[in-house]
Amino acid sequence: MTDVPEDGMTDIEQRLAGLEKRLRHVEDELAITRLILSYGPLVDSGGADAVAALWERDGVYDVDELVMNGRAEIAAMVRSDAHQGWISGGCAHVVGTPRVTVTGDEAVAVCYSLMILNGGPQGGFTVRRATANHWRLRRGPQGWLVTTRTNRVLDGRPESPKLLASGFPDQGELKENTVP
Repeated sequence: MTDVPEDGMTDIEQRLAGLEKRLRHVEDELAITRLILSYGPLVDSGGADAVAALWERDGVYDVDELVMNGRAEIAAMVRSDAHQGWISGGCAHVVGTPRVTVTGDEAVAVCYSLMILNGGPQGGFTVRRATANHWRLRRGPQGWLVTTRTNRVLDGRPESPKLLASGFPDQGELKENTVP
């Protein structure tokens, strides 16, 4: 006769349940990482609707000089003359690998991003901006989507390192710097 613990699960069942939980966590982190890393190629190829589809319908994209509310405004940014000019002149939005923290159906990720522009006839490339990125995401019926992305240029302003620190809530000295 096999001993069955009070929770009704055998040792093998408990181990399998633990493994499934760990696998789901890894799959969530991978899905979020892939979503975030898809932003650069999509925005640089002019895929306005595909870029907007990374966000929930009422999602927010908050960049220093512009706050976009909802998919229509995000798509309009990609279709804008300024953005289309960067694409036709040569640009790369390079997003660094994010540090992802998943809590149930919510997640936070932090990373860096660079916007690199072609130098034109002189050749070479220049960094237009380097930013701290803070992403809030939610799992829904379609999978993971961005609820809010906040970018702040890394120019010495205090909110930029605070965005990065917010991805490490368990680090004592960084806790006081976190974004609400």
